[in-house]
Amino acid sequence: MIMSHFMTYLDSLFSLSGKTAVVIGGTGELCGAMAEGLAGAGAEVVLVGRSEEKAKARLEKIAAAGGKAWFCPAEASDRASLEALLGDVIGRSGGVDILVNGAGVNSPTPFLEITEEEFARILDVNVKGVFLGCQVFGKYLTERRKPASIINLGSMSGLIPLSRVFTYSLSKAAVHNLGRNLAREWAPLGVRVNTLVPGFFPAEQNRKVLNAERVENIMRHTPMKRFGEASELIGATLLLAGDAGKFITGAEIVVDGGYHAMTI
Repeated sequence: MIMSHFMTYLDSLFSLSGKTAVVIGGTGELCGAMAEGLAGAGAEVVLVGRSEEKAKARLEKIAAAGGKAWFCPAEASDRASLEALLGDVIGRSGGVDILVNGAGVNSPTPFLEITEEEFARILDVNVKGVFLGCQVFGKYLTERRKPASIINLGSMSGLIPLSRVFTYSLSKAAVHNLGRNLAREWAPLGVRVNTLVPGFFPAEQNRKVLNAERVENIMRHTPMKRFGEASELIGATLLLAGDAGKFITGAEIVVDGGYHAMTI
């Protein structure tokens, strides 16, 4: 009886049953794990990316665990593509309750060697992609006037200066600023906007900069003395997505093993 009450209480806080979550960047490692968590909490999850092949293993894993998920292709930095995505999701799932903006690219190019083409490519995905995702889905969510959650993926480099990722850092700082502004604008309309800030999690976009020297420096600055695992983003994701976090908006939730707390 006690266990039943306990589970009912947890469900009242974290269950996403009946909700639909769109995860842009869900074919990647971090957002893919977040998508698994959302599905595990009962949401119908739409994995969004360029490649269905990359989504296949994640979809199979979610299905094996009893979750519901499907793939929809889209280009994060293309308005027409995102509008088509929104239409497809509404048509198939009936609506959207949760949006994760997680598409991102990175480069370790030294500052004086960054070309305008590289600069534009990174900002196109990391800033324009989040801007358009919030704008296209935000219009729908604010007009619907029901509780909804937008979770943008920030970065430690958006909070403090990190070497070797100049354009990426600039782009993520913009994402953090956008999240706070939208949270202020949309709070009266029932739409919460928060930024999830991973510390150092080895993933496709940052492995190219994780040489031995950089890893040693990261470990020296991380009290927990290890990298994060993608699944360790799930708890914060569920907090921001559901009723447990219904009074949280404009926040930057840091998941970093203590990196941001470290000084000397």
